[in-house]
This record gives sequence, C-alpha cells and structure tokens, in this order.
Amino acid sequence: MTATFDSREIKPGMTFVALKGEKADGRDFIPQALANGAARIIDGYDELDRAAKERRAALRATVIGVTGSAGKTTTKELLKAFFSRLGKTHATQGNFNNHIGLPLTILNCPDDADFLVLEMGSNHPGEIAHLCEIARPDVGVVTNVGTAHIEFFGSREGIAREKGTLLGAARKFGLVSRECFGLDLMPKERRIEVNPRDEEIAAAVAAVLPGDHNLSNASLAFAAARRFGLDAAGAAEALEGFALPGARWRRSSLGGVTCIDDSYNANPDSMIAALNAFAREPCDGRRIACLGDMLELGPESGEYHAAVFRHAKSLGLFTVAVGPLSSSCPSDRRFPDAEALKRAIRELARPGDVILLKASHGMNLSKVAEP
Repeated sequence: MTATFDSREIKPGMTFVALKGEKADGRDFIPQALANGAARIIDGYDELDRAAKERRAALRATVIGVTGSAGKTTTKELLKAFFSRLGKTHATQGNFNNHIGLPLTILNCPDDADFLVLEMGSNHPGEIAHLCEIARPDVGVVTNVGTAHIEFFGSREGIAREKGTLLGAARKFGLVSRECFGLDLMPKERRIEVNPRDEEIAAAVAAVLPGDHNLSNASLAFAAARRFGLDAAGAAEALEGFALPGARWRRSSLGGVTCIDDSYNANPDSMIAALNAFAREPCDGRRIACLGDMLELGPESGEYHAAVFRHAKSLGLFTVAVGPLSSSCPSDRRFPDAEALKRAIRELARPGDVILLKASHGMNLSKVAEP
C-alpha cells in the first residue's frame, strides 16, 4: 500500500489522503501523517480524482471495471483469480468501490501490474460515469440489473442505464449476460452478450460457490479472461480453494447447527438468488432462512419484502423475519433486530438445522454467527 486516508497506517514515503467526512476531517490528521513519514498529502476529493487520473495514465495495466446490482464483489474476486493466471493482477480490496475506494485502488496499483480489476458501485445517477472518467476502463463487466438502490434511480430502467454506462466507457469491449434486464437500454457498440451458464466451468464453480447466480458471475469473469488467453482448465485451477471475503456465504457451526452468513448486503434480487441456493443445501433438519430488512428500496419497499418472504415460503423454508420491514411480512418467527435473534438462536435452531443469514449490511445480522 502506498496511499491511505488513515493517518495511523502511514509509513515513511507513503501518501496521505486527507478527506472531510461526516464524523471527522482528515485535514486535522495531516500533522500526524507527516510525523509518521508521509511524503505526499492529497487534500480533498478533487485532488484525489486528479491524482488517480494521473496514476491511471501512467499505468501499463489493462483495466477491467465491474458493476451491477448484485454480485459485484464476487465477480471482482473471480476476475482477480482468473486474471492472476495470466499476469500480475491488482484488484479492489473488499467492496471498496466508491468515489474514495476506486481512486485509492488506482493509487495503490503496482507499477508492474498487468491487470487492474476495479469494482464500481453506484447508488445515485451519474456515479458510474464519474468513476469511468477516473478509471478509463479497457473492459467493462455488468453482472446484472436489479432493484438495489431503486429509491434513488426511480425505476429499474434507470438502474439499467446507469450500469450500462460502463459498457459504453469500455475502450476494448464490454460484457453482460444475455439475460440481463434492460439490454435494450445499454450501449451496443463493442458489447458482448455472454451465456450465463458456461458449461465449461460449471462443475468447478459449483464446487466452491453455490447457486445459478454465481455460475453467471463466473461465466462473465471467465468470458473476460478467455479473451486474454485463459482456457477452461486454467479457470478451474484458479477456482481451487477459492473463497469470498467477508460475510459472503461464510460457513460456521453453532452447537451442531450449520450457519451460512451471507449478510454483507442484500436487495430483492440477491435475496432470491441466495434463497434458491440455500434451498438446495444438504440438511438433516430444517432450513431456516433468517431474513432481515433490505434498505434503500423506496416506496415499493413493502412489496419487495413481501415478495422475498413469499418466495422463501414457496421453497419450503422456515422463515425468520428480522427488523421492522421484514416483520410486517408473514413468517414463522419475528425478531426486532439482530441482537434479539442472537439471544434466541440456540433455542430456535436444533442440531442438524442449517441457518441462512441474509440482510442489508446495516442490519448487522453477522453478529448472530459470532460465538
């Protein structure tokens, strides 16, 4: 790492990015950063953008951008795994995908990187265009178009236009599932439509990532890497031991109960995909879907939540609602928050049961899986 906005991480020769946030002003920590050996200070968001653009222009790496309503981080990690078979690859850490994270990722890209994989998030119109101005992607990957953050876009069509911006900005080509919603709203020039169920890698994907949605993510990532020379055998080798960071289908045991923590984030589309995968989980007892509130869904939020719970019931799952929005839906049990669920989890679940935790990150449902 060569640049950071945390003055405590500064070591001699590094760059300190001083940004004003909601809780603190990074400029207050410039003296500390200099005392720790900072060689450069980037003051403010505009200067951060300029520095990242300059760094991007100096890099020889091929830049792959990835966006979508769901599956961005999974696809980014798959792209990183596949492209690492082809050359030195640097990628966004975690889901550091916004107007701060993307420029910092570019600043921290090594000089000798062959590929740079950048996750691009957006919850307001125009944000993908701004990130593309900085990143100048050679390749663009759109995972899907759903209803995440629809409160700020007004419609799913608005989301499709926003995500499609990446395809239009990609200098070499852009990739999108041929089954993606809103294809007719996305730029057609240099657009490649991908089969979301690539049989060449299906078995290798199923061994490490459950669900059709993850096969779609992997098919997109493989389609990108294949155009730079990766074959199916190389992709399978790259998937050996593959694991996602954070609370993404993370397994643990709670007194004989298998817990699958997939609570890093959620929207109606990722909820449905997770439930479909969960319904196929091997189980000696009940499959218990603990579903928390999904945030930023706008005026149709109630119907989105109801649709998710209806789908869970159609799959024969025991449903647990967590939070005020979810608790308004028909379910087998209800809890006001994650703390209440955690206190009751050992009484609720029995050995042999499998539990799924799924909700927006702000619901803190991961704490249920903690010892």
